[in-house]
Amino acid sequence: MPRRFIAGAVCPRCGLQDKLVVDTEAGSRECVSCGFSDARPVAGVAEPRTRVTRAAARRIDTAAEVVTLMPGKPAEKPVPPTGDDEEEGG
Repeated sequence: MPRRFIAGAVCPRCGLQDKLVVDTEAGSRECVSCGFSDARPVAGVAEPRTRVTRAAARRIDTAAEVVTLMPGKPAEKPVPPTGDDEEEGG
């Protein structure tokens, strides 16, 4: 009977960590500390709704469009004065 511990799992009855084992043939789990056991569900579990699954359901395929970010030639930047052009008083 192949049994494996579930690393990091917490027993729902006693609350101890790393005490649950899974019986892969019988499809059940059991706590070696308090004796809690239950059967694993046979039917597949429905995927919970998340923002990712909802977005995929609402996604609409649209044609791609060209976007122009900066039309035409960009304006030239003014050159700031360096201070060398000023006459020294004296």
